[in-house]
Amino acid sequence: MTDGLAAFRPCAVIPVYNHEQPLPGVVERLRGYGLPCILVDDASQASCAAVIDQLAERTDVSAVRLPHNQGKGAAVMAGMREAARQGFSHALQVDADGQHDLDNIALFLDSARAQPEALVCGYPEYDRSVPRLRFYARYLTHVWVWINSLSLQIRDSMCGLRLYPLAPTLALADSVRLGCRMDFDTDILVRLAWREQPMLWLPVRVRYPEDGLSHFRPWHDNLLISKMHATLFFGMLPRAPRILWRRWRA
Repeated sequence: MTDGLAAFRPCAVIPVYNHEQPLPGVVERLRGYGLPCILVDDASQASCAAVIDQLAERTDVSAVRLPHNQGKGAAVMAGMREAARQGFSHALQVDADGQHDLDNIALFLDSARAQPEALVCGYPEYDRSVPRLRFYARYLTHVWVWINSLSLQIRDSMCGLRLYPLAPTLALADSVRLGCRMDFDTDILVRLAWREQPMLWLPVRVRYPEDGLSHFRPWHDNLLISKMHATLFFGMLPRAPRILWRRWRA
């Protein structure tokens, strides 16, 4: 455990697409916890790019620019690869829209410091601002995730606040094709679960501001997520005997 503790060096990775209004506040909160920030500009408009440039003038903030819009998942993975290049051991994925309460980031960091091999995941605690359709739709995804992971350990696969250990995460990304857009958060968790990745779960308060910017496209992204569930299901079937045998032995 001493080696794991010595190696613990976290940063924050923030995928950004036209979030110039809430982004500075999110960065300031994370810097308050001593977290260097890597901002991944997913081909934002000029006004947002200017805000990112201004933030990146600070010594503990850096920016990565994607040449064209590739989606949240691609932006997160680009940020993780940059984090590994800079020598970080863990990356805290944080949405740029400010919907997640960051008051318990210290608990995420303490949990990962104590168990550096674990993926620390947030699960949402909503207030009344949550859109009801999205709230109930999540439960359909929960059921599919439990089926596809052959486990009930994944409490919520869509919350965008997670602290990843970079080594096993990048090993997975180098071996399979992960979802690049709104399918990313669920896809990577199920595939890590197939590899018996240890996971810890912490509650996160989530709010949906009335003036908040959402890039979720109901028809397109729901179709994308449905396709992902089907792909995971047929990927799970040949793995099922090995996964169940391994868990039974454990």
